[in-house]
Amino acid sequence: MKKYTEMTPQERQAEYAAVKAKFEQLKGMGLSLNMARGKPSKVQLDLVTPIFGLLTKPEDFVSDGIDVRNYGEVAGIPAARRLFADILGCKPEQVFVGGNASLQLMYDAVSKAFTHGLAHSEKPWCKLDKVKWICPVPGYDRHFKVTESFGVEMIAVPMTADGPDMDKVEELIKDPAVKGMWNVPKYSNPEGVVYSAETVRHLAAMKPAAPDFMLMWDNAYCIHEFDCDFVEFPDIIGLCAQYGNADMVYEFASTSKVTFPGAGVGVMASSEANIAYFTKLINIQTIGFDKINQLRHVLFLKDRAHTLELMKQHAAILAPKFHAVLDALDQEIAPLGIADYKRPVGGYFISVDTMPGCAKRTLALCKEAGVTMTGAGATFPYGKDPQDSNIRIAPSLPPVAELEQAIAVFCTCLKLAALEKLGV
Repeated sequence: MKKYTEMTPQERQAEYAAVKAKFEQLKGMGLSLNMARGKPSKVQLDLVTPIFGLLTKPEDFVSDGIDVRNYGEVAGIPAARRLFADILGCKPEQVFVGGNASLQLMYDAVSKAFTHGLAHSEKPWCKLDKVKWICPVPGYDRHFKVTESFGVEMIAVPMTADGPDMDKVEELIKDPAVKGMWNVPKYSNPEGVVYSAETVRHLAAMKPAAPDFMLMWDNAYCIHEFDCDFVEFPDIIGLCAQYGNADMVYEFASTSKVTFPGAGVGVMASSEANIAYFTKLINIQTIGFDKINQLRHVLFLKDRAHTLELMKQHAAILAPKFHAVLDALDQEIAPLGIADYKRPVGGYFISVDTMPGCAKRTLALCKEAGVTMTGAGATFPYGKDPQDSNIRIAPSLPPVAELEQAIAVFCTCLKLAALEKLGV
């Protein structure tokens, strides 16, 4: 199969006619498929539904002498703090256990910086002339929406195979107005990059000009392998402390893709001083999060080893879905030279970089054929991909049979968009 750029105009015309006929055939199937968000499938949710049968008798609701049905324990019940410290490799006193979403805790952390300032802030950020933020790209759309909602100036920094471009990061942090940086250090969203040990140490050792710089460490996929053995990850909190930056890092994780997105547990981990500071502030807005749900998770997940065994069951469900997408890309797209893509072994996404100027058109064609995907530009600050190239695929929700249909549509639409761009 020839690359599209190596075809003669006549060959491209013939190819376009064939691909267009295939597109019309797929459109005629009346599909309604969704690969827009990284949602666990029904099979995964069914796998963990027994969690709801663990608390039935009054005495079941007592943990460490605490009746979880009552008020209190704003930072989370001790058993939950111990569990997530075990999973993250930090200390229980460095863990704050909240509600079902880690995103809520991320938002709260940034919000508190604006309304109250952080422990090392001269003043609340709302009183500053300018707040800037480092955003590795492509990245997680909801991270960018959090900082955008506060009027932060977001600065895109390209990702490499080892993580963010650290030369650019080091240059940016010389500006005291640069107050933070988003990170998904393991199986990054959407590319599936695992930060190298050197990059992690470099980040932990940084000396930003801003004394209240927030190294936001969204460890969302810390135990989410699907195509390899578990990959150990460093204790970023301990590393930052080693380099004299104990209060710089804010680590986040959740059980959204371990148990339930709708009823999981979100976690923030940081220095003991930061946890005490945030607990005091959050105690004003809530007397406590859902401690019954926290205890359910403690009883169901038990410890890190038991949780990793559960994740192997998730992996067995996810791996065939990712293979279905990657196999189709290998067969239908790779030989044509019209896109590049990563081969993740963990996380929840596949990142595709089309020829420049083809992402929006590809996704518009997909929608026309009944396949919904994450919007073009979503993986960049302000929703603006300067190359109009990056597309995030989320294979987790549909059954394999539907996924095969959806990726067939995607490949056909990508071919059409590329051929149009080449001027058929």
